[in-house]
Amino acid sequence: MRLTLRVWRQKNADADGTMSTYEVDGIAKDMSFLEMLDTLNESLILSGEDPVAFDHDCREGICGACSLVINGEAHGPERTTTCQLHMRAFSDGDTIDIEPWRAAAFPVVKDLVVDRGAFDRIIQSGGYITAPTGAAPEAHATAVPKPAADAAFEHAECIGCGACVAACPNGSAMLFTSAKVNHLNVLPQGAPERESRVLDMVEQMDAEGFGGCTLAGECATACPKGIPLFSITRMNREFVRAARKGR
Repeated sequence: MRLTLRVWRQKNADADGTMSTYEVDGIAKDMSFLEMLDTLNESLILSGEDPVAFDHDCREGICGACSLVINGEAHGPERTTTCQLHMRAFSDGDTIDIEPWRAAAFPVVKDLVVDRGAFDRIIQSGGYITAPTGAAPEAHATAVPKPAADAAFEHAECIGCGACVAACPNGSAMLFTSAKVNHLNVLPQGAPERESRVLDMVEQMDAEGFGGCTLAGECATACPKGIPLFSITRMNREFVRAARKGR
């Protein structure tokens, strides 16, 4: 396939950015989207130009590092991560717009790379449990009901890619934060910090400059791991309960 790529180029966080146009040829339909970008970068390097910077790591849809807005959609036209999006989703002659995540809390570092450190700070504020050190506890010492285990696993699937923020018209991080709160709050091991966790993590989320949630639902639609929208309403209930009790 021959494609026209319009790619966001920005030298650094302080520089102004612009969309630059490139032509790529010989793109196989079985290539991943990132392999297509690798092909573009090879041609740019050979011609003495600066390659396009973009985040990636495992390329298996696990780590959450890849983060691109493709033709206006977080991760592109399919409900998957950018690295698992294949070029068969496009047609010969297509023009593809490629941009970084757009959110005030995700400043651009260079080209398509954004700083998602805000997510790390949200997790640091409450994404942990209190556990005594020493030998490993007996596996059956703390019984976990099956519904609680299922709910914890469902929310723990969040890979922190940030597609929810990029897709949200308000730039809200409520789906990410709720997933991290709920996957611990539903477990007995997370009970000691249940109230402080939700209060601290929501407070940190607001401090990072994310937008407010209006339950538009775009976050859940874009999430490659299928974190459900009711995760937010569950966290809201936890937050109200904790706020009434006070610290």
